[in-house]
Amino acid sequence: TGGLTTLHSVSTLPADWTGKNTTAEIQVHPNGKFVFASNRGHDSIAVFSRDAASGKLAPVSIFPCGGKTPRHFTVSPDGKWLLCAHQDSNTLASLPLDPATGKLGAPAATAEAPNPICLIFLR
Repeated sequence: TGGLTTLHSVSTLPADWTGKNTTAEIQVHPNGKFVFASNRGHDSIAVFSRDAASGKLAPVSIFPCGGKTPRHFTVSPDGKWLLCAHQDSNTLASLPLDPATGKLGAPAATAEAPNPICLIFLR
């Protein structure tokens, strides 16, 4: 019918966050077990586990994205890396990703890029 129904809502921010924020990009891990959402303002990536039967999300953690204002991010096809483009710091960051837990590590590499807006993995 083309209609949408809210299953449930989850916050992408820490409970004590009081600053301005917008959630932007949403990606599903290749294994389908995790969902990632970027926070522009909090400068982080929120990670959720996804229940396969119900589709409901449960918070895993919130990780710094390695720059300011995550414009876009993408998960590698093997599920072991998350690349993030930071609009306001003009940088890219490569964060290790544990496919078993969904947890992100500190940026393994960063690079300067003027006004990055989109990233894609090429095979």
